[in-house]
Amino acid sequence: MEIFQFGFMQRAFLAVIMVGLLCSTLSFFVVLNRLSFMGAGIAHAILGGMAIGVLAGINPLYTGSIFAILLALLIGYMSRCGGMQEDTLIGVFFAAGMALGIMLISLKEGYFPELFSLLFGNVLAVSSQDLQFLAGVMFLVLLFILVFFKELLTISFDEELARANGLPSTSLYFGLLISLALTIVVSVLVVGVVLSSALLVIPAAAGYRFSKNYRPMFLFSVIVGVSSGLAGLTFSYYFDIPSGASIVICATAIFFAVGIICQG
Repeated sequence: MEIFQFGFMQRAFLAVIMVGLLCSTLSFFVVLNRLSFMGAGIAHAILGGMAIGVLAGINPLYTGSIFAILLALLIGYMSRCGGMQEDTLIGVFFAAGMALGIMLISLKEGYFPELFSLLFGNVLAVSSQDLQFLAGVMFLVLLFILVFFKELLTISFDEELARANGLPSTSLYFGLLISLALTIVVSVLVVGVVLSSALLVIPAAAGYRFSKNYRPMFLFSVIVGVSSGLAGLTFSYYFDIPSGASIVICATAIFFAVGIICQG
């Protein structure tokens, strides 16, 4: 139990549990709605928003959140009302966001270790303020999913049926995009920009291999998200490897293990 004697490890485990729970819950709808590429695009594009925060002396989580929400809404609006393909828009903003971040970083001299942490994750550097922000995002996103779970499930399987039944499918879609954007921002704390999209895909993908029924799929997704986070952080502590990479590798190992067991 020596691992829990340090304050930074206690905060790290709390962050991993919250991010694992949040990402795995949203992962269920990301996989059902085929938003995996959307998650990857936003995850990389928010580098621009976070770079603004770093250079302006503002918490990059705040600027990154605003940037991610605006980006997600813009992609959603242009794809639904502008007649453009969603994957095309994601590709454009994916590159533009990364380019903006690189350009802004190059404008100011000096070394910014916090940007390196944002790119590859550094859960050991999570502060109490970060945990409060994470908890607030988790509360809002999980509340949205809890209140509109049946409606989100309906539009995930058959959006035309949802519209026929009078459900506000467009509003729910934008709400899901905002939830996706905020979840990506806080997941950067744990695994970084480069790997954050993995936590929004792998848990539900493993759940889908476990069961095609949505209830056990959803439950197993949450189990994978939380357990892979705890296992990955523990391995990173004892074997001195990057925590973000360790968490994603653990989740991937579970994904393949479930596939082998279920096929067998």
